[in-house]
Amino acid sequence: MERLFKHVCLVARHSKPAILTSLRELADHLAANGVTVLIDKESATPEEAGPYPLIDRNDMGKMADLAIVLGGDGTMLSIARVLAPYRVPLVGINQGRLGFMTDIPLHEMLTAVDAILSGDFLPEDRILLQASVIREEAEVANALAFNDVVFSRGAMGSMIEFEVFVDRQFLYSQRSDGLIVATPTGSTAYSLASGGPILHPTLQAIALVPICPQSLSNRPIALNDQCEVEFMLTRGLDARVHFDGQSHCDLMEMDRVMIRRYRNPLRILHPVGYNYYDMLRHKLHWGERLL
Repeated sequence: MERLFKHVCLVARHSKPAILTSLRELADHLAANGVTVLIDKESATPEEAGPYPLIDRNDMGKMADLAIVLGGDGTMLSIARVLAPYRVPLVGINQGRLGFMTDIPLHEMLTAVDAILSGDFLPEDRILLQASVIREEAEVANALAFNDVVFSRGAMGSMIEFEVFVDRQFLYSQRSDGLIVATPTGSTAYSLASGGPILHPTLQAIALVPICPQSLSNRPIALNDQCEVEFMLTRGLDARVHFDGQSHCDLMEMDRVMIRRYRNPLRILHPVGYNYYDMLRHKLHWGERLL
């Protein structure tokens, strides 16, 4: 059978031995069906990878037609930022806990992957954010975020004060524990826990969600994804900006952070029959009998 994707890179959360067993099972299955298998070198040792070449994560987008993640949403987040510049699609096998993005259960792994490689899948494009930290008119840091860009107070515990602009127009000033700038994908993560709206992943939107604001009139707001959001820290001695909760940059007063939609979306491939609302009901326990 003709395979749509001929070079597949496997990525796994390395902390669990059971995942490595699944990784080798999937690698052997793909190789037996004529697929060239590559393995992310952060996911396995040479002994664990066996006959399959280990590649640097930064080379994944150049060498693979498809990436398959075995793990949880955290692993998906880290790989999404790597693959987005190359438009390489991503498939998630759930071996984590909640798994909003890794939607193929482990017991269906081989069957679902075979179908996807043969072209039976539901593609879904999701936006990312690109953030630049500006200090005294010079860029001191930049990063991509698939879930969210989060501004937070530091270990000193006091609230931070900041101003927010949208397309160079003043939106508001705020005193709070921080602010979440979330993509639709990230709307079911920290944003949801902070009272933000759930955005369907195909929406072209960005949500601004305050974290414990001093004024109760500060409410979440959804913006068009073509907007440029500017955050300016006016007071806060230990503030930080976090990117997907996996990297961060310390902020100084009067630093500005410019946030806009990244030029490339990330394509996630779902199995046929995938239903976003079914996933929400299952993960969030909607529809259970009320007490």
